[in-house]
Amino acid sequence: MVYKQNTELPKGVKNNLPEHAQDIYREAFNHAWIQYKSPSKRRNPNESQEVVAHKVAWAAVEKKYRKNALGKWVLI
Repeated sequence: MVYKQNTELPKGVKNNLPEHAQDIYREAFNHAWIQYKSPSKRRNPNESQEVVAHKVAWAAVEKKYRKNALGKWVLI
């Protein structure tokens, strides 16, 4: 399941991340979804394709954004 638009992202992503961070999340998720389709490609083959793709997507966001003291995601 790839996300074609940011509006399709999970609510926790849509409601918390700025638009640019959502773009990063969506692109990383979609890439990971394809890359880790096979369980043999995953670090932990017991984790689902979806779980791995979400982990990759959050890691990509956290390379460019962090939460500030108010809990808002801001560019680093």
